[in-house]
Amino acid sequence: MMDRFQQAFQEEARELLAELEAALLEMDQNPDAETVGRAFRALHTIKGSGAMFGFDQLAGFAHELETAFDRLRNGQLAVSSPLINLTLAAADQMKSMLEEAVGGTAADPERGRQILVELQRLMGSDGGTGSQTAAVSAPLRSGAEGPPRVWHVRFRPGPEVILHGTNPLLLLGELRELGNIQVKPDLSALPPLAELDPERCYTAWDVVLETGAAEDAIRDVFIFVQDECELQIEAVAGRDGPQPKAVPASRAAAGAASSIRVSAEKVDRLVNLVGELVNVQARLSEISARRDDPEVRAISEQVDRLTAELRENSMSIRMLPLRTTFERFRRLVRDLGVELHKQADLALEGADTELDKTVIDQLNDPLVHLIRNSMDHGIETPEARRAAGKPPVATIRLSACYSGAQVLIRVSDDGRGLDAHAIRARAIERGLIDPAATLSEPDLFSLILAPGFSTAAQVTDVSGRGVGMDVVRRNVEALRGSIDIASKAGEGLSVTLRLPLTLAIIDGLLVRVGPTHFVLPLATSLECVELTRQDIQAAHGHRLASVRGETIPYIRLSEYFEMAVSPPERERIMVVEAEDGHYGLVVDEVLGNHQTVIKNLGRLYRDVPMISGATILGNGTVALILDPHRLVENAIQTAARKQSAFHSFTQKDRNPCYVQ
Repeated sequence: MMDRFQQAFQEEARELLAELEAALLEMDQNPDAETVGRAFRALHTIKGSGAMFGFDQLAGFAHELETAFDRLRNGQLAVSSPLINLTLAAADQMKSMLEEAVGGTAADPERGRQILVELQRLMGSDGGTGSQTAAVSAPLRSGAEGPPRVWHVRFRPGPEVILHGTNPLLLLGELRELGNIQVKPDLSALPPLAELDPERCYTAWDVVLETGAAEDAIRDVFIFVQDECELQIEAVAGRDGPQPKAVPASRAAAGAASSIRVSAEKVDRLVNLVGELVNVQARLSEISARRDDPEVRAISEQVDRLTAELRENSMSIRMLPLRTTFERFRRLVRDLGVELHKQADLALEGADTELDKTVIDQLNDPLVHLIRNSMDHGIETPEARRAAGKPPVATIRLSACYSGAQVLIRVSDDGRGLDAHAIRARAIERGLIDPAATLSEPDLFSLILAPGFSTAAQVTDVSGRGVGMDVVRRNVEALRGSIDIASKAGEGLSVTLRLPLTLAIIDGLLVRVGPTHFVLPLATSLECVELTRQDIQAAHGHRLASVRGETIPYIRLSEYFEMAVSPPERERIMVVEAEDGHYGLVVDEVLGNHQTVIKNLGRLYRDVPMISGATILGNGTVALILDPHRLVENAIQTAARKQSAFHSFTQKDRNPCYVQ
């Protein structure tokens, strides 16, 4: 049982270390009491919980850091860059200790010892008062010693607190260290002896505490059990005087939504089971449609509704905000700035945008490479930026937003931008393009995604080997996403990753071309219109159609996939939204909405970008899931290479059109 709790502690400790790192980076910019308090509470919880679950070395290490931040709160130590740098290194050391505990690489004990020695040196010199010290004019700790006051503390632990390894008496002992206390147990919830479970806690305590500490210091005693207890702390005006309204400490008591921790494997298993249920529901709907049985039809419709709701709920569980992923890159930008002697701020936008956890887990490497490239190649030194009329501190912007069934994640900077001439020269040198070739800027910039491509004059520890952007391309394509690159010399670079919201289940539109079925993502499908023989003749052979006053190009899927089928008298045009406008996909029949469970097609179809995957229909046949954006893009590029039926004209200066 304890192994399960140790695993839970490790997960919590990693979250606390991420919170500690975020607080330290914010403290570097704004050393106020709130950020110092955040860092202290993270360390305090790691220390207390670590000791509780047998991580004694980790707890002892965190205790030394907690001491330093306690002095910081008391105003006995000043916030300084050396202290922040040292604490960031200590956070990395604690991560190594956690990895060692689960069988990973052993943490370097000598490195840990050096950190503590340096920490003692900083505390012994009062944190330093040199040019790098950000002195705070007033004590940071709101819990500093002051005139003695009387507090009433009501502490009711949760019934399973002992099972989780907490001894409530030790907390009362820690409370006693703050001042003089009187403790009265409340045994009103104690059951008869025959019903008593010795592993459950039935006791609550009322404590009268006289101390010079502030409320925050009292609350810190219970900080690592606050989510599983009821805690009320009241300042007593007089022993018999009026008492202010209590402030509950637990999230549940405060009215906030309670939550539970569930492993990712269990969530993935749930989504997989829901996917299988969706397939079974599709079979039931198929059978119901073939039978003239009102009772079966009613059951099928009810199962359809329940399955749709279950699918939405299970998918929402896997959707997580990008904030945690985004925030971790503040440390990367800071460390690279020190290493490269550059100054840059990371600005976050749309960090509350939600994305499938499976997609988020694979985003780290692409974003790391993009930010490293911006810092090494894009951002200039402060001197060069001043000479170019720019502020010495550069800005790297990391943003996210929704776009239909996709999320757009953009990494941009205000650096020097891409050198189109250097890229072209390097591409010709490597034989990627013909010297006489004429490429548009987007096509030219996309060459930086080629394996081993780099225009760097020399290889650095950060980049220059031409590996990073290839990693970005491969990871994004593995997620069925795409990459757009825009740049302007002297003004900066912008790289946009287009990623699907989810990799599991989507709302689709089922269509038929001859005997073959396809699925189009519903989020990119706008409407369906008829295409008759008269419409084709009126276009004089051009592959154009007028839809609500807009002239759109269209692609006949039967011809695109080289299917030997005869078109019906009345075809259908599915109007879809691609990156640069509206296009039509001509099909024989639109069969209706379809809850689509995405199945991978394996390595054989890895290089077929216009196919996102496949799904199993109710009758057991397989339907391919199309990616309209890539299908249109591929059709234009293929026809352009063949110098065939594609010409271009501009709709609002953007749309290339498909004509014959």
